[in-house]
Amino acid sequence: MRNVILGVAGAMMIGLTIGIFFYQSQDQITLPELNQPNEMQENTNPSNELEQPYAQPLQPVNNDTISYTLQNDELNITYNKGKDWVRVPVEKGQLFDGEYNGNKQELIAGSYILNENRAAFLYKQGRTFLIYSLDQGKTWQESVVTETFPPIRFRKVDFLNDQFGYVVLSGDRTMSQEFSTSFLTNDGGENWKETASPPTTRLLADGGFVDETTGFMSYGTINPEEPDVYVTQDGGNTWTEAVIPIPEKYDRIFVQAEFPVKEDDHLSVLVNQGPNGDYKGGNVKGKFISEDNGKTWEFSMEVQPNETK
Repeated sequence: MRNVILGVAGAMMIGLTIGIFFYQSQDQITLPELNQPNEMQENTNPSNELEQPYAQPLQPVNNDTISYTLQNDELNITYNKGKDWVRVPVEKGQLFDGEYNGNKQELIAGSYILNENRAAFLYKQGRTFLIYSLDQGKTWQESVVTETFPPIRFRKVDFLNDQFGYVVLSGDRTMSQEFSTSFLTNDGGENWKETASPPTTRLLADGGFVDETTGFMSYGTINPEEPDVYVTQDGGNTWTEAVIPIPEKYDRIFVQAEFPVKEDDHLSVLVNQGPNGDYKGGNVKGKFISEDNGKTWEFSMEVQPNETK
């Protein structure tokens, strides 16, 4: 019996030794490395990928050679009818910040300048800024027009030459009353100085300067009955009410003065019929002339809608 047990044990030992030998002599089967491409990775179904939105080609807002677009919630400008575009580094919403927002499909009239020599845009982000370029968008500069200003309703910027420019703002409207003032620059827009404000709180219709010292602010937008214009001849330090006598024939017809312009050796201004005028269709205007730089005015003629100043 003892010999039988020893024989079985010996056979088992021999079997284990042979088994270990054959196991070690076989090639090891290795798992593919994690960073190895596999068939599933190479054949990813493209239909599972998110489709990128199709970007519409930029289109100018008008047919002018120099124009802009607000597509894609960006302000881009062009100097060749949309062949090439330059993005203005400002957020679209900041261009419309304030009480009056426009339709946001086009920039607010008067709030920007866009010509061969200057691109300039008013915007508000806490402070009121002017961002501008003098090289057709290759480089941009930014200046603070005013540190504090209430929500803006009326805004306008213009430059009369390379150095002198103005910004006119109104805001803090309550019913038919608001605050209005102007800011001047004499260094191309780098620095701005606030002028005095005209002694009125009526709603501003238009305003600006015709030269470095002479400026006008026209008031009355809700049911005006006669022109209400203030003039300065000392760069905005003082303002006085201009005298614009309306001929009896046009009493309460020509009621709202537009912005005056220089014409030969005098100034001229058009006085329109306001929002509710119906004289000859409501579009005829009265032309007035000033020989004393805007202090007093005299009626000159009726002006048809297709006639220039």
